[in-house]
Amino acid sequence: MLLTEQKVDHMIVQSVPLLDLKAQYAPIRAEIRAAMDRVADAQVFIGGPEVEALEREVAAYCQAQFGVGVSSGTDALLVALMAMDIRPGDEVITTPYSFFATAGSIYRLGARPVFVDINPISYNIEPELIEAAITARTRAIIPVHLYGQMADMAPIMAIAARRNLIVIEDAAQAIGAEYKGRRAGSIGHFGCFSFFPSKNLGGFGDGGLVTTNDPALAERVKWLRNHGMNPKYYHKFVGGNFRLDALQAAVLRVKLPHLDGWTAGRQRNAARYRKLFAEAGLTKDERRTTKDAEPSFVFRPSSFVMPHDAGYGRHIYNQFVIRTDRRAAVIASLKERKIGHEIYYPLPLHLQECFAGLGYRPGDLPESERAAQETLALPIYGELTEEMQAAVVEAVAQAYRS
Repeated sequence: MLLTEQKVDHMIVQSVPLLDLKAQYAPIRAEIRAAMDRVADAQVFIGGPEVEALEREVAAYCQAQFGVGVSSGTDALLVALMAMDIRPGDEVITTPYSFFATAGSIYRLGARPVFVDINPISYNIEPELIEAAITARTRAIIPVHLYGQMADMAPIMAIAARRNLIVIEDAAQAIGAEYKGRRAGSIGHFGCFSFFPSKNLGGFGDGGLVTTNDPALAERVKWLRNHGMNPKYYHKFVGGNFRLDALQAAVLRVKLPHLDGWTAGRQRNAARYRKLFAEAGLTKDERRTTKDAEPSFVFRPSSFVMPHDAGYGRHIYNQFVIRTDRRAAVIASLKERKIGHEIYYPLPLHLQECFAGLGYRPGDLPESERAAQETLALPIYGELTEEMQAAVVEAVAQAYRS
């Protein structure tokens, strides 16, 4: 049964932000302020014990042997590529349906991003298409664990082993996500994380971290993040200024013990959305079973589609992304009710103006282009109330009633 506007009005939901960081901050304000005071009292702002402790704690959380704090998720990708000596003329296979940093980091080094289309259900790179994109110049694969769900890593790692390729996990949206019992950032040669404030584990500004299970690679990343310097004022190779601030590390150390609770809140809200959308009559019980996945909603053109759980393991719901053939109408309905929303991403990377020289044309990667036209993110943070979610569902349902 569709929720009535009167019922939603009775709930007195005046607006729903896409993300409410103030609600997350309020209960831990005292802890955060104490951590910041600790850094101020120590007067150690770059590197130091706060950063080193965060590196150990996040690496352990991600089931990786080593963690290296860096200045952003973008710089995590960049320094990982630099550590593997990716250079002009090299090719790196990745997805076109991601934040710009994924391909931008490749391009900045003079290498060529080679885009492989996505699976239309998970939105992650389609492993079955990777092999055909490999050439003699291919050096690496960067799968992106999009929206909080890991890519299908087993076939990706098998291809990489067979073809002697590097795998760099772009896990910016997936801290704590799991694939068959293994966490994001623990499977490839590197895992790259972002602590941008909107992430599930977000700092008070930019920050990032690189994970690896190889001690030599961890040491190389540490040198590269500090201009390739080791020891002080001696430079074996050219790096960059990719260091993580101690203030950010201190804030993140306070937040990390709360992360699993926040993730549970997102998972609870995702389940509630599924229930409310079903009650609103917007989903049909059309399911399929694959060898790797539990029965789940499948992509149906010209319809309303819920986020898909591939069945690989823990989904952390960095975003809750629906798919609709009435996106403009849904957006108008959400705006009318002051409900936050976002399109991730309206133009796939292979069609961005700055990559025109790569030679891609509309229609080359149809699943990515279709997703860019139909997907829409709704509020999913743990502090959402049932009343707020009901208001979101009612707004979407209204667009289908019109």
